[in-house]
Amino acid sequence: MNTTQMMQWGGMPCVRLDAGGYTALIAPDLGSNVIRLRDEKNGFEIFRFKDTNTYEELYKSAEVWGLPTLYLPNRFADGVLKTSDAVYHLPVNEKAPYHNHIHGFLHKRSHTVTEHSADDNCAWCRTEYLYDEKDPFFQYLPIRFRAEFLFTLSSCGLEYEFKLTNLSQKQMPISVATHTAINSPFVEGAREVDERITVPIGKRWILNERCLPTLETADLDMRDMEYRSGSRCPVLQNIDNEMYFAEHMTLKGEDFYGIVMEDAESGKKLAYEVGEEYRFWIIWNDKGFNGYFCPEPMSAMIDAPNLDIPASLSGYREIAPQESAVFHQHFFTITE
Repeated sequence: MNTTQMMQWGGMPCVRLDAGGYTALIAPDLGSNVIRLRDEKNGFEIFRFKDTNTYEELYKSAEVWGLPTLYLPNRFADGVLKTSDAVYHLPVNEKAPYHNHIHGFLHKRSHTVTEHSADDNCAWCRTEYLYDEKDPFFQYLPIRFRAEFLFTLSSCGLEYEFKLTNLSQKQMPISVATHTAINSPFVEGAREVDERITVPIGKRWILNERCLPTLETADLDMRDMEYRSGSRCPVLQNIDNEMYFAEHMTLKGEDFYGIVMEDAESGKKLAYEVGEEYRFWIIWNDKGFNGYFCPEPMSAMIDAPNLDIPASLSGYREIAPQESAVFHQHFFTITE
């Protein structure tokens, strides 16, 4: 039986979804973060999670737990954000030598649950956040918008739709990412040394010492090719903001746009499918020895609005007043 319920966890309200053998825990007060996703039947703890965590602990480092949605994501040099009709100055919240604005604000706001329910096929939860003059960040980015989240859980796994609607009279910059924190190991009882990740990558973008693009790309070397072959272990080594064009791969004989993670010992796999609105992957693992890694899909590259390159390369775009942009992700396990 598929169910949803409001509950308290870690000192905050959460919506629990149970459907198709999966369990998800969504925290509206933590930016609609999916703080837990489990495949109960097959023993997967998919996102980085600790049952002793509290709201305060998660809020302090909200980017590295669960499935945090970032707007605006990654780095803007010196806090500057140039759109087609304005220049905005965001707070510099990444200290020297970086001196950038990083990760925006949406993932640390308290969102509103507008619906949660279940039927014979699935369980779902809708949340939203209205960004306007009441938000303290509005002094830096005075563009009203609505953010809407839809999480659907079923035997097909977790499907996630994110929608931004421009409620202002200005052009709204569109750059979206999730700082997806995958538990390591994600299969219960497995060993980190047996983890592998397959990422169908194109050319790698070169970053400078401030973690900003130099606008140079590099052909894939032997280390990069481990992503394409599925032989890269995503932990137990330092992977520091490696940014690539995203490409397609084949999964079970069919076209697949996303990445696949595997426990090589058991053969159990975790698939992470994204919509083609996500153009890039960044891989990062917090030095590799902290029990998680982050394959981050991004719709636009780091510092995209400020780069002197075509939008077809940077992925950056804008939406006009009353227009919307929609993003999709899908997580599911494979055990045979």
